[in-house]
Amino acid sequence: MSIVPRILESNKQFVEEKQYEAYLTDKFPDKKVAVLTCMDTRLVELLPKALNFKNGDAKFIKNAGAILTQPFGSAMRSILVAVYELGAREVFVIGHHGCGMTNLDTEGLVGKFIEHGIDPLAIETLESSGINMDKFLRGFASPDEGVMQSVKLIRKHPLFPKDIPVHGFIIDPETGALDVLVQDYREE
Repeated sequence: MSIVPRILESNKQFVEEKQYEAYLTDKFPDKKVAVLTCMDTRLVELLPKALNFKNGDAKFIKNAGAILTQPFGSAMRSILVAVYELGAREVFVIGHHGCGMTNLDTEGLVGKFIEHGIDPLAIETLESSGINMDKFLRGFASPDEGVMQSVKLIRKHPLFPKDIPVHGFIIDPETGALDVLVQDYREE
């Protein structure tokens, strides 16, 4: 059974009781920060709390592994919009220990596509059209490697301003402890 009816009922109560008022803010990040991080469920509430961020303090961009796989993909576009349109003056890339993208089994994932009804011919057609599944689905050997890959891609991006610092961190998804990988990293 779908969770949607319960969500709609809770949402109705949330609005009727004006619980949203505690979260009112505008679209500009108060702390002028854009954060690229992982979509891991353990980070949803933990990460903002560990950074002492409240609603409205930062722009959060989430994906699997906090990695930029394409310089002109949606995550990089979001970072550029956060900087140029919404006033972000720093970028944080935050990976985490125990990330599911570490040593991701891309062949196994493609196998799951097929198990769930994706036609192997569709995958073969994509591969023949230049979509390399290993590259598209790739993870990283360690979360540190993933963070540094994203930091470097942002710094080297032809549309990213040179005066905006990019920092790299790893967070412990249990305690919220941050390890600094790099502050204001700039590829020379």
